[in-house]
Amino acid sequence: MSNDPIISLQDAAIFQGPHLVLQDVDLMINQGEFYYLIGATGSGKSSLLKTLYGDLPLTQGTGEVCGIPLQELQQRQIPELRRRLGIVFQDFQLLIDRSVTENLRFVLRATGWKSKTEMKNKIEEVLHQVNMASKGHKMPHQLSGGEQQRVSIARALLNDPQLILADEPTGNLDPNTSEDIMHLLESILQNQRTILMASHDYSLILKFPHKTLKCENGKVFQTVQRSL
Repeated sequence: MSNDPIISLQDAAIFQGPHLVLQDVDLMINQGEFYYLIGATGSGKSSLLKTLYGDLPLTQGTGEVCGIPLQELQQRQIPELRRRLGIVFQDFQLLIDRSVTENLRFVLRATGWKSKTEMKNKIEEVLHQVNMASKGHKMPHQLSGGEQQRVSIARALLNDPQLILADEPTGNLDPNTSEDIMHLLESILQNQRTILMASHDYSLILKFPHKTLKCENGKVFQTVQRSL
């Protein structure tokens, strides 16, 4: 496993608008690692993730994600940052009027892909990775919640990202489906990708133990690993 940091923050302050959410954040996550991000609602988990993918600016301290400095991030650089990482949301965020294939093609076009053949091959590749190869023609409403989240993960893999940021990806799923999604996320690590996953499901974290960061009282700290 490489020791190259994929995420690094030094003396960072995380703001949500004018409100200071987290302060004195020092964080380093290396290539191929899986970290959970835990904490109570409102503790700063989502704000931290949004800062890492450029949705919130880093105005105090320094940081780098996938080789791109966050404190100097310009609006025109955000698409390049987003191409280097994949984002998985709790509510899937699929376009409801387009098929699975069209959802994925939309993202490829938006990130600069031109060749129809290359797009077709890439869509087939990521759907195969998430065990949805036969569902490309389906509309989102024809899929279960777990299947929609698999499509969301496929979407996150389209540009071969170094990093996956997952914000409560099992939050809307039943326990069995949540475990299926965890097995899928763990399989993604085999390609030396890095995963930072916000979660409030402590039973899942115990069943699939990885390093854990906790947001609490305006700070971020690493907790002791535990397993069942």
